[in-house]
Amino acid sequence: MKTERQRRMGLRGLFTALIVVACAFISVRGDELQGRIEDLIRASGAERVAVALVDLETGRRLLIDADASFHAASTMKVPVMMEIYRQTRQGKLTLDEQLLIKNEFRSIADGSPYSLSPEDDSEKTLYERIGQRATVRELVHLMITESSNLATNLLIERVTPERIMELVESLGAHGMRVLRGVEDGKAYRQGLNNTTTARALMSLLQAIAEDRAVDREASEQMRQTLLAQKFNEGIPAGLPPTVRVAHKTGSISGVYHDAGIIYAPNRKPYVLVVLTRGVQDEKRAHRLVADISRAAYESLVRR
Repeated sequence: MKTERQRRMGLRGLFTALIVVACAFISVRGDELQGRIEDLIRASGAERVAVALVDLETGRRLLIDADASFHAASTMKVPVMMEIYRQTRQGKLTLDEQLLIKNEFRSIADGSPYSLSPEDDSEKTLYERIGQRATVRELVHLMITESSNLATNLLIERVTPERIMELVESLGAHGMRVLRGVEDGKAYRQGLNNTTTARALMSLLQAIAEDRAVDREASEQMRQTLLAQKFNEGIPAGLPPTVRVAHKTGSISGVYHDAGIIYAPNRKPYVLVVLTRGVQDEKRAHRLVADISRAAYESLVRR
């Protein structure tokens, strides 16, 4: 007959064995997901693709080339929004503050003036309001949901790249660099560009998802803005309609990115970042990101 101590030791051994089996199961599933995503990347013909994923339900992570540096394109608008909210909490501005709408900015290369082209901007109505004023709140909304370049430059000028970088560093997103506004041609030619890694964007979005981006209220407001995103050809296109995605895309010639917080029903969210370079057909780039998104969802949620 077993003693009480022997029974406890037996239960402890069984519990340990179950943990080992569970960890092995998760590891195998993680390997399967990584293999599936790597197959998608190889088939895409992309020059380079980086993926960073963290599941806030299980703590599971998947990183593929996550520290490779990419032109950030419009994904750099996420830390701009975050710094706006940080400065509102510090009392340095308010969301109702009105900024003059103008289309003249200074290059970080030599201080010379430059203007944005409405034809190259996905949001054009702001250009019709030059000389008028818009609230910081409205400009943030246009910057994120419609990826307005003009709104972005007005906001960056207000809060400064230096302060944005302080925020980025404080959140451990060391692979993100926000040096300037959009369409600074002279800076671009000198290699003075906004860049990011998949890991850095994952860190920023995880902070928003976990209410660590400034504070709980600010994080919630930023999530609601990201959920109102109007460009949904990437991560959301690979998901069922019941899944909500708080995300920001970014694209320039040969570059397409999508980075988001994915809210599937009845579980904590997960963060997925996909950065692509060298897929010249943007629809193919959209499809690649959607396929990676679908693979992640099927592995994490539809188990």
